[in-house]
Amino acid sequence: MKVYDAAHIKNIAVVGHGSDGKTTLVEAILSNAGAIERRGKVEDGNTTTDYDPEEIRRHISITTAVAPVEWSDCKLNLIDAPGFFDFVGETTQAYYMADCALILANGFSGVGVGAEKAFKFCKKAGKPMAITVNQMDKEHADFLKTVDQLKERFGASITPLQLPIMEGMAFKGYVDILENTAYTFDAKGNKKTDIPAALAGDVETLREALVENAASNDEELMEKFFEGEELSKEDILKGLLLGIESLDVVPVFATSATQNLGVKELADALAAYMPAADKAKPVHAVNEKGEDVEIKCSAEGHFAAQVLKTIADPFVGRINLIKVFRGILKPDTAIINVRAGKGEKFGNISIMRGKKLVNVDALQAGDIGALAKLQFTTTGDSLCSASDKLTFDALEFGEPCISLAVTAKKQGEEEKVFAGLHRLEEEDPTFRIEKNAETGDTLLCGMGEMHIEVICQKLKNKFGVEAALSDPKVAYRETIRKSAEAEGKHKKQSGGAGQFGVVQIRFEPIMDGSSDFEFVNAIVGGVVPKEYIPAVEKGLRESIKHGVLAGYPMVGIKATLFDGKYHPVDSKEVAFKSAARLAYKAACAAANPVLLEPIGKAEVYIPDEYMGDIIGDMNRRRGRILGMNPQEDGIQQVVAEVPMSEMVKYATDLRSMTQGRGTFHIEFERYEEVPAQMAAKIIEQAKKDMEEEK
Repeated sequence: MKVYDAAHIKNIAVVGHGSDGKTTLVEAILSNAGAIERRGKVEDGNTTTDYDPEEIRRHISITTAVAPVEWSDCKLNLIDAPGFFDFVGETTQAYYMADCALILANGFSGVGVGAEKAFKFCKKAGKPMAITVNQMDKEHADFLKTVDQLKERFGASITPLQLPIMEGMAFKGYVDILENTAYTFDAKGNKKTDIPAALAGDVETLREALVENAASNDEELMEKFFEGEELSKEDILKGLLLGIESLDVVPVFATSATQNLGVKELADALAAYMPAADKAKPVHAVNEKGEDVEIKCSAEGHFAAQVLKTIADPFVGRINLIKVFRGILKPDTAIINVRAGKGEKFGNISIMRGKKLVNVDALQAGDIGALAKLQFTTTGDSLCSASDKLTFDALEFGEPCISLAVTAKKQGEEEKVFAGLHRLEEEDPTFRIEKNAETGDTLLCGMGEMHIEVICQKLKNKFGVEAALSDPKVAYRETIRKSAEAEGKHKKQSGGAGQFGVVQIRFEPIMDGSSDFEFVNAIVGGVVPKEYIPAVEKGLRESIKHGVLAGYPMVGIKATLFDGKYHPVDSKEVAFKSAARLAYKAACAAANPVLLEPIGKAEVYIPDEYMGDIIGDMNRRRGRILGMNPQEDGIQQVVAEVPMSEMVKYATDLRSMTQGRGTFHIEFERYEEVPAQMAAKIIEQAKKDMEEEK
């Protein structure tokens, strides 16, 4: 593939809801361009952009893949993104790579949640977009009904440039609204035909909307329009391009990717209408002096790029996908990783088409390429010329919303499992490995249950080891609700030096939560020598790590040492430590001990129509609603306090209840007493677990 400049590069994220045909559409464009020898099928597991074993097994996209194709003197970098919300991190990477987007809607099931989210993201990020109503070959596919849905949800910017010609249930051709001409599909090339009489009224309505939307983007055209002058094709095209660039026009097309109908026309339109890389918004960066700078996409100036994706390949090693924002990367370009402060050496400059690396002579500003085996570089890093170091903004992927405990399936493979997971962590910024110091669990934190399951499958496929998943342990606590006193007596006389220590300690609850543990020395008259007091405190601090009910840490407790005895010969520190432990167990067992559970503050964001379901579900989880606050675009924020144990798989349930439209965030707030009936079950289970561990 030849080297293209920014004016002829179009970086297009192909996004939308899962199973709406994104991968099939990209495959059809690659085939039509002659970039691949044979068009693959998702169900056969042989498409270019779904190459991961898990993608092939599940028949869904899991990772974002780039598919560069040469079309009409342009290079289209098509970025095939997953539509399932568990893989939102991959989709976010696609948006970072892209300067514009192609959103898929479904001709028979309408506008999916994935399409809604894609539109909102592009609008917020200022990325121009086009929409294709795909799967027009399906029974009951209805283009105009889908367009009406698009207009209802996204407004007047929705501008169809095609109207499909349907014969019965078959997609036979289309009317080009701009040219006001009809075409029927033909194996040898589309045939021009008359506009069907049944469509004449719809064509006229769509053309009027196109002319009006195009004219509204240029003052001169607006004058012509309002004066009743007819706009030429060139006038309409001028306004259309201005409108697409400003997001005031979103062109809509019709395709059947599986039958490869309308796909060539769509690729022609993407090459003709979508803005090139040189039109992209400048990118913010910080220079060596700490000054904010805006970097315009241009081949002029020193090389500057950012790593937008990392792939952990077991054979090639680490592959970093970069987007060049300024300058040209050549084989002899000296580059430095700004974060690490170290120079990086690279071999071949490549582009990726699916999993295949294709060597190229150079990468111009605006292009997306791949560098293998960089030593210090990870996702988000800035790669620049040493003479002009820039730090681009950090990439934001959102926080993981579900955590599951992970262990090695086979004993002795723990090191291999966690080494493999850390390698996978390099390529997926939305999952983390964490060690919970309290429960001892190692946690896999991700965007959903399927996300975490796929990570474990990748671990098996790439590194040959298996992980086992389970629900994480809840970090319960114990405390006391009333005061109690106890004597702890440790006496050991079995030949040789003896051990003797007696303590009397009062235990009281700290009700205001100001401290987890407080020790008070109230000894008068030296009944316990001062050199043994620290041993008593140490014994208590060690003891409270394990409560008297179920072995969970004891909190909110004040211990006052007020009396005791010692022996001038046999008393030792170890004796007073042991005596303190005995007093702790006896007193706390009599001080009305209770179990505490962690309570989180949850913020749930949902469309207004799901409010009743969410509040009802939160009540079932023993949650307390604190407030409901209206947000932008018909979104409601529900704020609640809820036990963390009830929220382990809330991410999955929330998606189910809201069809993927809901999001949430939760943070630990405090501990509260567990209801008695539940506490009995938790204590019973904890005792069983302790027995099994022995």
